Amino acid sequence: MRKAPANIWDCVYPVVEGLGYEHVGSEYLRRHDGNLLRVYIDRPEGIGVEDCATVSRQLGAVLEVEEPIVDAYTLEVSSPGTDRPIFKVSDYQRFVGQQIRLRLQVPSAEGRKKFKGLLVEVTDETLLIEVDGLDYQLALDDVDEARLVPRFG
Repeated sequence: MRKAPANIWDCVYPVVEGLGYEHVGSEYLRRHDGNLLRVYIDRPEGIGVEDCATVSRQLGAVLEVEEPIVDAYTLEVSSPGTDRPIFKVSDYQRFVGQQIRLRLQVPSAEGRKKFKGLLVEVTDETLLIEVDGLDYQLALDDVDEARLVPRFG
C-alpha cells in the first residue's frame, strides 16, 4: 500500500495510540493537486467526526514540531470504513478467511496485478489468496494496496 515512510509512521503511531485509538495505518500520497497524509484510526465503538478532529489537532501540532514532511501537504484523519485498508502483517493475519482485494506494484509471475478473493494464509513475508478456485502466493512486499471487501447483510 502507499504506506507512509517510516519517519512519518514514527511520528503518527505514538500520537494516535497515545490518544487511545488504533493506528490502522497511514499513507502519504504525492498528487498533482497537493500532497496528502491520510491517517486511518479505529476503536471498538467506532469512529466519529469528533474523534477524527481530536486526532487531527493533536497530530497536526506534533507534525509541525517534528517536521517529518518537508513539502506542503494536507492532513486527513478518517475511519477505515467498510473497505478497510490493510497495512500490517498482524492485520492480514486478523482477516484470514475474509474476502480481500489487492493490487501489486508489479505483475505476479502469472502476469496479474489485481486480485480479489479469499485470504487463506499469511506469513511474515507472503500471503495466499484464493481467486476463482486458484491459489496465488504473493510477497507482501509486492503489495501496493490491500483492502477488505465489505460484507453486507
